[in-house]
Amino acid sequence: MRLRARTVFGSLAVAAVMSFAPISGAVAETYWQCVPFARLASGIQIFGDAWTWWKQAAGKYETGFQPQAGAVLCFKPTGKMKLGHVAVVSQVLTDRVIQISHANWSRIGGSRGQIEKDVTVVDVSPAGDWSAVKVWYDPVRDLGSSTYPTYGFIYQDASAQQTANSGLNTAQNVAIAVAQSAASQMMTAARPGSGPLSILSQAADSTDRIAALIQAAAAREEATRE
Repeated sequence: MRLRARTVFGSLAVAAVMSFAPISGAVAETYWQCVPFARLASGIQIFGDAWTWWKQAAGKYETGFQPQAGAVLCFKPTGKMKLGHVAVVSQVLTDRVIQISHANWSRIGGSRGQIEKDVTVVDVSPAGDWSAVKVWYDPVRDLGSSTYPTYGFIYQDASAQQTANSGLNTAQNVAIAVAQSAASQMMTAARPGSGPLSILSQAADSTDRIAALIQAAAAREEATRE
């Protein structure tokens, strides 16, 4: 069965990325590791290499072997992935299929360090306990051929949920302000008397820089109306 998934920056993730990156650098020059992204997106306050999260969670967070939205899936280190990996569960589709959001996994356009939102992970463990998984790999537009061992899931508590919501909302608000400023700068740059080709060139350049932020602002406005 071929499982397809979108590889995109989610509006909140884009807002978080852009709030920490200079607008001239845009998203492509921001390199995300899996740990800081998982910490920001989940609110689970664990630091250090990904493979250490499972042990560090003991006594601080509940852990288990069933997926829940907002939980962190903790991967064991392997030969190709010596520091392990962490990813945040976006949603549970079935008892053996979930979607995750994570950073620094696929090579997208030949580059690592990017965020992928809502990509597919399948439990392939014999016992159905999520101890072994296959993960969507963007270059092949399908599940990768490798099987990855995992420790299990680290679950959010109320404090972690609040931290995640607060962190992403703050990042989004900052990003929207930056988008508005960039749009203002674009209009100022297109001064009266500029030729049509010059104005179009300026607009195209600015659009590349703020398109994701405008998308985030639109999503936020739509959510407010609902």
